[in-house]
Amino acid sequence: MTDKDIQAELIRKGNQLFEQKPTFCRGVVDIEQLPLGGLPEFAFAGRSNVGKSSLINAVAGVKGLARASNTPGRTQELNFFEQKGQFFIVDLPGYGYASAPQTTVQTWTRLIHAYLRGRVQLRRVFLLIDARHGIKQVDENIMKMLDAAAVSYQIVLTKADKISEKEQTDVLARTEAVGATHVACYPEVILTSSEKNKNIDSVRAQFVKVLEGI
Repeated sequence: MTDKDIQAELIRKGNQLFEQKPTFCRGVVDIEQLPLGGLPEFAFAGRSNVGKSSLINAVAGVKGLARASNTPGRTQELNFFEQKGQFFIVDLPGYGYASAPQTTVQTWTRLIHAYLRGRVQLRRVFLLIDARHGIKQVDENIMKMLDAAAVSYQIVLTKADKISEKEQTDVLARTEAVGATHVACYPEVILTSSEKNKNIDSVRAQFVKVLEGI
């Protein structure tokens, strides 16, 4: 099979994987509340207002599964969505800014870090970066923490529809260059738009690759 054929097959399997829709399992505010069992977990992380909820909803094919908000920092829990006995999608609170008391921000920041550093079931983190702004220092800090914890993560650029094709090409190249300097960063960067459904199937294909050990 050619590389193109392999990618097409992964996309087919990825779309098939999400024919059955994930459902909300629980919101976690303390590390002791994490689900038991050994189901693989795929976490979505990113700065507040990066479009994380929209991307999760697009990948899952369920409108409103993850709650989007116009108020950055509103999500203060680790929200777990189960794909019927196969895996969990984990929606992490946005980092970098929040319209909440500083003590609250510190509490859920500690929760995020504890989860990312110590969760055996965590198979991959999708690190979302706004394509309009690229990687910021706060993103680099998370990347360094994931490197140190040896947690595999993959950068997904969001809101590609908000910039020109040339800008898309440029930010993709810059992001790949930065990712190549981080040991735990998966080399393939995916440029997405939830609004235009751009490369959502490529994100789904990553689930298949991880689950099948490709």
